[in-house]
Order: sequence, then structure tokens, then C-alpha cells
Amino acid sequence: MNIFNFDQTFEGLLTLVFESYRLKLFPDMIMGRGENQSFLFSDPVFIPTESEKAERVWKKIIEKTSPTNGNRIYIAFQSELPGTPKLIYDYIKLMTDTQQSIETDFTLPPVMEITRLFNKVAKETARVRMFTRFQQTSENSYYASVMPEYDVLPLCIHHFTDRFADQEWMIYDLKRDYGFYYNLIETERISFEKLPVNPVNGQLYESFHNPEEKQFQKLWKNYFDTICIKERKNYKLHRQMLPRRFWNYLPEKNG
Repeated sequence: MNIFNFDQTFEGLLTLVFESYRLKLFPDMIMGRGENQSFLFSDPVFIPTESEKAERVWKKIIEKTSPTNGNRIYIAFQSELPGTPKLIYDYIKLMTDTQQSIETDFTLPPVMEITRLFNKVAKETARVRMFTRFQQTSENSYYASVMPEYDVLPLCIHHFTDRFADQEWMIYDLKRDYGFYYNLIETERISFEKLPVNPVNGQLYESFHNPEEKQFQKLWKNYFDTICIKERKNYKLHRQMLPRRFWNYLPEKNG
């Protein structure tokens, strides 16, 4: 049984694909580096990430299908769901071993499953863009907490950098313990051992708020309540469009 182990990055997975073909060893199972599992007759082979090898596989994906499809595979990877690395490996192998493009051949299970994952992650990405709420800090920068179902923050950052280019801000994924900080010049990935944030509602502790922040949140809630037409409320549709997991982080849903 061939078991491959990688660092759980997309670049690491592409390196694993390269090494699999180079060694002529095709994995029966692919595990992340932090996954602990004992095997009686096999030891996982760890494949270290190498950018050059990953780039060669990425170029092959684009050549055999399209840049759009390459992006679709990457977005599906961000789902973090069990079995996704092996699914992507099987997809790339099928793509490599087939003469014609498989991009739209939905009779193939890997193609259909990659598309399904892509749609799920893309939908969550759109929700994070819509439902992220910034808080003004005592330093007049802006902070927002998120806790998406999938690891979509890297997929959203270009949107926030473009949309709020004139403001200093930070968005932090409390579930995965990392975020992005924009300093008016560039956006960088960051991580903290401890954040001054209430984990229940994602709010900065009061001492870190701008003195006017509470008033802004109150005004936003009043606006939300005012435009709501009570007679036309549709709670089922509301929960479909705005899942409950976002509610704790929305000032219009609290207070």
C-alpha cells in the first residue's frame, strides 16, 4: 500500500503529484502531515514541497485543460474536506492520462466531484465577502473576524484589498488562527498567539474599540430593522441566504 504524506498546502500537493510520476509510485492514500494514523505494513512517505516541481505540474494542468479549470481545482482544494487531496490527485492523473480535455466531461466521477466541491467553496467565498463586518479600532484601523466553513479567506483577500484600498485593515479567521493585514501598501498573512477578541461574537474587546464604534453598530442595526418589512418575512429563505453560522458576527443580528 503506497501512502504519501505532504504539508497540506496546494503547492505541496502538486509537488506530490510530480514525485509520484517521477518515482512511478501511485498513492493509495494521501495524508496531511499532521494526520496521525498507524499502518501495520506501510509507512507514509513524506514529500517535501518544492516550488519548481509544483510549478511544472500547474503548467501541465493549464496546458491540458484551461486556467479556469486550474483555478477550479485550487478552489476545491480549499474545502479541506477529508479525501480531497486524493480526489485532486486522481483528477490530475486522469487528466494527464487522457488525450482529450476532461474539463467538462461530467460522466467522470472525479470531474463531477471537483465541480461539486468548487461550487460549495465558491458559495462560501461569496458569503464571506458579503457578510464580513469591520469594527473601527482605537487606532482608527479596521478589524473583522470570520469563521467560514471552508478555508476561503485567501480567495477573498483580493476583493477586500481592492474594495478598501484606502483603509488599514485586518481580517482574521478564528477557526484556522490566521488572517491578513493590509497596511495601505501591501497585504500580508499574519498569525497571533492571542487576539483581544471575544471568540463568541468576534468583537474586539471594548478597550480596543474606537469610542464611536458602538454608536456605528447601533445605527447599522437600526437601519437594518427599519428596512425590514415584517409582513414579508420569510425565515426559511432568510436562513438559506444567510446561514446561522454567520449570525454571531453580524451586529444587525445581535444587541
